[in-house]
Amino acid sequence: MPHIIAPSLLAADFANMQRDVELVNESEADWFHIDIMDGVFVPNISYGMPVLKAIAKHATKPLDVHLMIVDPDRYIKTFADLGSEILTVHYEACTHLHRTVQAIKENGMKAGVALNPHTPVEVLRDILADLDLVLIMSVNPGFGGQKFINRTYQKLNRLSTMRREMNAKCLIEVDGGVGLNNSQQLTAHGADALVAGSAIFRATSPLDVISELKVS
Repeated sequence: MPHIIAPSLLAADFANMQRDVELVNESEADWFHIDIMDGVFVPNISYGMPVLKAIAKHATKPLDVHLMIVDPDRYIKTFADLGSEILTVHYEACTHLHRTVQAIKENGMKAGVALNPHTPVEVLRDILADLDLVLIMSVNPGFGGQKFINRTYQKLNRLSTMRREMNAKCLIEVDGGVGLNNSQQLTAHGADALVAGSAIFRATSPLDVISELKVS
């Protein structure tokens, strides 16, 4: 299966969000990646429900929503109502992860779990079979434009092996410092979906970068 490209709107021009959403609509990208930050779980605030609602109004591709917030359970139904197709929560933010994953699915969304760079993939062994997606953070979450952490490749290898051994069906997604310089290595190490922000939206031709990422 060809790998998935999910442009991160955190790197888009917030003053021209509709324009950048329509750019992704017209591109070869597969999903919109949308980061929701609360300033508590991560030291930054991105955008909330009203902006997501506006994005959903114009987006013609699935919304891959990544919650970098504390107590995500409070908002699961809200994000479902706003049109999220995939909802990813952080392992580090969930006291009762299995309950959270089930609630996401009960609200009609695919369930993802994200891991911070310091969190080993082995913590997901008991729940991997229930997940639709695992998001490996290859930078510390909270800000775009950070340098890629090279140990990510080892984590991808371990997660790919664990998925194969358990016959799990989840996709493996990578977010942080992803670009044309490392996309081939990431997919070679098991990544099914690549989240790219700065590499796309700061490029002279975002459409060309998306096309190159898609075939790399």
